[in-house]
Amino acid sequence: MSETNTNSHGVAGVLDGIDYVISKIEEFMMATGVILMAVNTIANVISRFIFNHSIIFAEELNSVFILLVTFAGVGYAARHGRHIRMSAIYDHMSDKKRKLLMILITGVTALCMLILAWFSVEYIVNIQSKGRIMPALGVPVYLIYLWVPVGFFVTGVQYALTMIKNLQEKEIYLSTNLHESEAQEIEV
Repeated sequence: MSETNTNSHGVAGVLDGIDYVISKIEEFMMATGVILMAVNTIANVISRFIFNHSIIFAEELNSVFILLVTFAGVGYAARHGRHIRMSAIYDHMSDKKRKLLMILITGVTALCMLILAWFSVEYIVNIQSKGRIMPALGVPVYLIYLWVPVGFFVTGVQYALTMIKNLQEKEIYLSTNLHESEAQEIEV
């Protein structure tokens, strides 16, 4: 019996470690993206005000930062249970049915995110083969879109971890660190 508990804590510890590392990477990406976007925008405004000309690459650079923040934010939202939930039917189910539905939802969502990550990689390979370059920055376009599969992959992993957490624990988890009852307290 103690061997099983040790193994389950070991698996849970590994999953918590993966979740922690991913969360730190996401937080860094989002914070860096938002700060750089603000600096870029402020520099462009100052350039227009002082020199009466915009920075040529400012708009392209902000589009890169928007992609970065958006696709880092998708995983972050999944980690904190902040995605939109349609819960009218779900809320009226028994605990057992809600638990099964949450496992199904997180499993299907994880699979969809991983499939989207795969398709986005294929899209990037297609763009790379065409040799498109951003006009002002001179950077290959495919490099800019690398954040898309990374974001989908991280989100898929996050939902998979949530599914595993729901399979292991008795309570219902909306994310790896957000219990359903905690989310209800926040919503009220």
